[in-house]
Amino acid sequence: MLASRFDRPTRADHRILAAAVGLCLVGIVACGRSTATESPAPTLTESAASPTPSASTSASAPPEPSVSSAPAAAPAAVDLQIREFDLPAGSHPHDVSPAADGGVWYTGQRAGVLGHLDPATSEVREIPLGAGSAPHGVITGPDGAPWITDSGLNAIVRVDPDTDEVTRFPLPSNRPNANLNTAAFDPSGILWFTGQSGVYGRLDPATGAIDIWDDPEGRGPYGIATTVDGSVWYASLAGSHIARVDPGTGAATIVEPPTSNQGSRRVWADSQGRIWVSEWEAGQVGLHDPASGAWTEWPLPGDNPMAYAVFVDDTDVVWLTDFGGNAIVRFDLATEAFDSIALPSPGGAVRQLHGRPGEVWGAESAADKLVLVTDGA
Repeated sequence: MLASRFDRPTRADHRILAAAVGLCLVGIVACGRSTATESPAPTLTESAASPTPSASTSASAPPEPSVSSAPAAAPAAVDLQIREFDLPAGSHPHDVSPAADGGVWYTGQRAGVLGHLDPATSEVREIPLGAGSAPHGVITGPDGAPWITDSGLNAIVRVDPDTDEVTRFPLPSNRPNANLNTAAFDPSGILWFTGQSGVYGRLDPATGAIDIWDDPEGRGPYGIATTVDGSVWYASLAGSHIARVDPGTGAATIVEPPTSNQGSRRVWADSQGRIWVSEWEAGQVGLHDPASGAWTEWPLPGDNPMAYAVFVDDTDVVWLTDFGGNAIVRFDLATEAFDSIALPSPGGAVRQLHGRPGEVWGAESAADKLVLVTDGA
């Protein structure tokens, strides 16, 4: 498991530098990986619709016995291409978010900085966030600014994209060491966040008001996502569950995936409001439909898959990172086919994915690089 704080020297000023681009345009064949991989028969679980939220107890019914569906027909191959961008040594980039100006924001967790990459020029600038900073997540808000969950500062941080001014929103003093993790904005502009110490909460950027609640089962809240209808969902890595949050009351309803101890790490919602889950310990991707309560899970290809990040693009194609295969994996629900592309850098450790139409971005934390994947088809 990744620790969210690191000992490091403090950076005192901004750095503007041109980072050499690892121009590794590599197709699937060039990376030595197979193209389309037919998925094993998924596990399908039908259950009742999601129960009424409760602030303190699990409201999900035990899953019923699973049944296997027939394997899907072999799909046509896709043409994935990959390109790496070098970052300053020691950055340890953790999360990424597309910037409004066409660039990409990233959190430099070990360096205590927010970084910005211009893909057109490969120029990188880094903005120090202050003594003790250990930024984990970054998300671009509706105001066009990057918002950061900083576990070192125990604060939500906003950086002005034009002036680089840093504004902190500290958590209440009775919530120390929350181990802040990930954030997501709901349609009304409220920022929701998680802390692995066992909390989740919300920040109203207009007033600065922060509300925090405890996960019903304790430590573990990690990834978080919001749906088009305003629902809020988070994943608990230590708790091996996902949870639905009532945006009005803040009450959380635990929803258990069919596989026990699967290690739900990150979540993302598709255009239909379904919740995709990266199951770290099980090496699977899970799909939960809140409308029906149904679950489906697919094992990732390979001998030892370790599903870390999940991202759903604008066409509802699902993307994951696989630590076991050192790869980024594409999953098409329509064909139930996986396509993997190996990272050019050994042991890249991509901990999060995000994107914009036609682009999927990741942070190679162990290689000090950002990575871009496109479909050349």
